[in-house]
This record gives sequence, C-alpha cells and structure tokens, in this order.
Amino acid sequence: MIALGIRRIKPEHRAELQAWLLRVNTELRDEAIATLVAEGVTHEKAVIVDTSDGPLLVYAMETNDPQRAEEVSSASESWLDAEHRRVMHLSDGGAPSRRKVLDVSAPIDLSR
Repeated sequence: MIALGIRRIKPEHRAELQAWLLRVNTELRDEAIATLVAEGVTHEKAVIVDTSDGPLLVYAMETNDPQRAEEVSSASESWLDAEHRRVMHLSDGGAPSRRKVLDVSAPIDLSR
C-alpha cells in the first residue's frame, strides 16, 4: 500500500526542511533505513514542490500497515526520529485543499 501525504511548508522553514531531508537521504541513510525496517516501511520518498501559493512537501511511503508505521515512528525514542518529528513539526504549514481522484491497485502475480 502506498500512503501519500501533502503538507504546506512554512516558507521560513523550507531551507531547514530541505537540508534535513537531504541529510537523511545521504549521511544518515543507514540509520534512516533502520527506522524504516522498524516501522515496516519498504520505501519512502519526499519531494518539495514550489507553487505560487508557497512550497509543498509531497511524501509517499510504501507499507502494508500505515497505521502501525505511524505508531512505531511516533513512539520511537531514537534521536533520528525525534529530530525528524521536530523538523517536520516546525515546517508544517498545514494541509492544502485536495481531492483524491485516482486510487487503483492491481494484485501482484509473482508467478510470472
């Protein structure tokens, strides 16, 4: 299952959020992968989209249980998860108006 999130970014915190996410993706990658394993997440991706209404963070994660992933992440006492929560909270400008227009999945046939 793919969980998708879209949040406005407070413009004054865009640079810090971007720097943090780039750091997680590079020098902290091994630690980040360990947190994904603990959360039951197999893949996550985030992009910053600049719009005329300000920047947006578009975040996707692949997991069989998004609720469990959120619970494990929220309860984690690791410094990486704590810093991630801090930066995300600081930069969070709220949810933009949105409407789901497509949500299709096909069963995977592994026998092919």
